[in-house]
Amino acid sequence: MSIIICPGIHEPDLTESFRSRFLDMVSNSAIAPTTANILIYPGKDVLVLSAFHILEFLRVSVAHRRYRLDDQLKSPLIFISFSAGVVGAIGAAHLWQLLGGHVKAFIAIDGWGVPLQGNFPIHRMSHDYFTHWSSYLLGSGQNNFYAQPAVDHLSMWKSPQTVQGCWVDSSIGISPPKGRLTADEFLLMLLKRYEAN
Repeated sequence: MSIIICPGIHEPDLTESFRSRFLDMVSNSAIAPTTANILIYPGKDVLVLSAFHILEFLRVSVAHRRYRLDDQLKSPLIFISFSAGVVGAIGAAHLWQLLGGHVKAFIAIDGWGVPLQGNFPIHRMSHDYFTHWSSYLLGSGQNNFYAQPAVDHLSMWKSPQTVQGCWVDSSIGISPPKGRLTADEFLLMLLKRYEAN
């Protein structure tokens, strides 16, 4: 399983904070770090909006690891994107599929205003209920998360372990039992689910 992390337009130290926390979370969980190939898209500013640049990064990263592209396309890929990075990441996910690749899941963290459609599982994580509700109108899959109480936008990326919220299964429109958890816990729950399947 490969995971590509696509940041937004913000200070690089926020992505470093997310990366560090994410690696700690993966290494302290049941997910084996050796089975998860974690890639972080290094694009900055407007390049986070470019699906083509993200796709090229994936292709170069694949070549660098000496995998044949055909073999890597068969390997499941999970996108985790934040803010403006959701724009480029959703386009790259569709392009990856057009090349014959397998997108196992797409996780959009605070991608407010970005339409999300695809024939792969999509999950939204939002910094408040309004963002959750209004983003749902633009496409959303099952099993989403919103912060409760609301937090500022950058907290979702900088310190998801401190963001409390609600897990919402959009297929039934209510929070499942034990629906309160942190953004970190929700993300880990999704990753474990996709590692197992």
